[in-house]
Amino acid sequence: MAFLYTPSFISQNAAFWRTLLVLHCITTLVFTTISTPPEDPVKCVSGNSDCTVTNSYGVFPDRSTCRAANVAYPTTEAELVSIVAAATKAGRKMRVTTRYSHSIPKLACTDGTDGLFISTKFLNHTVRADAEAMTLTVESGVTLRQLIAEAAKVGLALPYAPYWWGLTVGGMMGTGAHGSSLWGKGSAVHDYVTEIRMVSPGSVNDGFAKVRVLSETTTPNEFSAAKVSLGVLGVISQVTLKLQPMFKRSLRYVMRNDSDFEDQAVTFGKKHEFADFIWLPSQGKVVYRMDGRVAVNTSGNGLFDFLPFRSQLSVALAIIRSSEETQETFRDANGKCVGATLISSTLFASSFGLTNNGVIFTGYPVIGNQNRMMSSGSCLDSLEDGLITACPWDSRIKSEFFHQTTFSVPLTQVQSFINDIKSLVKIEQKSLCGLELYYGILMRYVTSSPAYLGKETEALDFDLTYYRAKNPLTPRLYEDFIEEIEQIALFKYKALPHWGKNRNLAFDRVIKKYKNAPAFLKVKEIYDPMGLFSSEWTDQILGIKGNVTIVKDGCALEGLCICSEDAHCAPTKGYLCRPGKVYKEARVCARTRGISVIQSVSY
Repeated sequence: MAFLYTPSFISQNAAFWRTLLVLHCITTLVFTTISTPPEDPVKCVSGNSDCTVTNSYGVFPDRSTCRAANVAYPTTEAELVSIVAAATKAGRKMRVTTRYSHSIPKLACTDGTDGLFISTKFLNHTVRADAEAMTLTVESGVTLRQLIAEAAKVGLALPYAPYWWGLTVGGMMGTGAHGSSLWGKGSAVHDYVTEIRMVSPGSVNDGFAKVRVLSETTTPNEFSAAKVSLGVLGVISQVTLKLQPMFKRSLRYVMRNDSDFEDQAVTFGKKHEFADFIWLPSQGKVVYRMDGRVAVNTSGNGLFDFLPFRSQLSVALAIIRSSEETQETFRDANGKCVGATLISSTLFASSFGLTNNGVIFTGYPVIGNQNRMMSSGSCLDSLEDGLITACPWDSRIKSEFFHQTTFSVPLTQVQSFINDIKSLVKIEQKSLCGLELYYGILMRYVTSSPAYLGKETEALDFDLTYYRAKNPLTPRLYEDFIEEIEQIALFKYKALPHWGKNRNLAFDRVIKKYKNAPAFLKVKEIYDPMGLFSSEWTDQILGIKGNVTIVKDGCALEGLCICSEDAHCAPTKGYLCRPGKVYKEARVCARTRGISVIQSVSY
């Protein structure tokens, strides 16, 4: 039986997307405070023994299973010291896991099956709040949501932070998580840390564990290494942050065409403290975030509860995922573009979840306290409802399943990089609609950091989220365009990948991009000479041993390698290894000519 895509089918497709989007938005709004919270990423067969760990999306980039013999849940620093000492004495490998495990790469994995997971789930207390000194000391398992709330209780605010508040303090420091700003010390949380307490392996004389107290004034080299540590120096026990007096922000979203975006992107961040962009390249549009401080006595009690971070009806999530799978199967680019346009216009019309008083949106600007405007994630703040609703990416249901490619392009190269992406869109306008189904390319400003593994220069961070097939050997619609963008950024412009996101290929020889990598490795050797907190993955990304790429049939489809032969793509499905269209040095899995995108399909 054969189906032929026709104008009437496309019209029906658009009507379907409109109906589905209305349902999706209604359930997102209705189920704001009802949801099933995520489960613990660590699961054990018997008690705390024979365990596995995964990320919050349920699958690592290489789809492997990470195992350990045990998991420990310390509740105090003393318990943490005892756990590390016992494991060090036994020569056991250790890795730290967090409450929600949001890092996409295998940072939580230890080697083999005899290791130990140390979860910071219950290291989640505030140690000390000093309003006069404007500092807050917390345990490393405290979430960003808790940190924001605890600071606000004493009239203080963290100036910059990621937009998702389900990250822990230790997790943010382990991966260099950030918000968006070129102002002050920049947008990375670790650059507002003034002291770190870390538990590392010790000698016999130390009792096999050592508590180190690090600061910029007393231990500058070690402090610079520990601020972004990838978890290889030990377990962060406590962190002290320097905060600011509570302030208010005034936020306005404006949508414009992208005709001069390459120029605006370079200068916009100097004009607005919390500026960012959502770029919709296939639509030729950009959403500008005009966001800055206003006097604390300015009227306004605004709240930012980002719509895609709210709880959503599981049935709606399953329908949306099935629709995208169908579009991929039938190579329905038009359907993706229709859906993307409807999603972006609806999000913009609903102000992305902003309200002027915590209930309704009445117009711009939205003005509110920093603690109500900076981050969100209300799908976490809920009671069990039997998975009737969930966070949109919850792997226990049929939900969003995606790749995330995130990198920081030096600000001096941003204009050229944006023009390269525009050149790709000119070749095929529909090619990036798949990115826009996931709300577009989020772009955030970052600055250089004294952290050895932090950002090297002022840059613009590009966050690309896109469809991932359940079958690792299934190619994606227009995947060659996204692969080329990825390689243009990483290799032509030497972009730095986000340590907590990305597919394997982004980390290929990445350590050579960090001028202070030798200094970091020296500290690592002092803190953990036996490599007990290291793993095969961390050894690979730090250039110590091995390589992150995995070469096998179909490896380029999932970013495990860059294709060098057709077998690395999907030759039986018409995807062959070819040079890039704009960046000729790129090697991408491209669909061979001769079969149209909208085609007759038989089954």
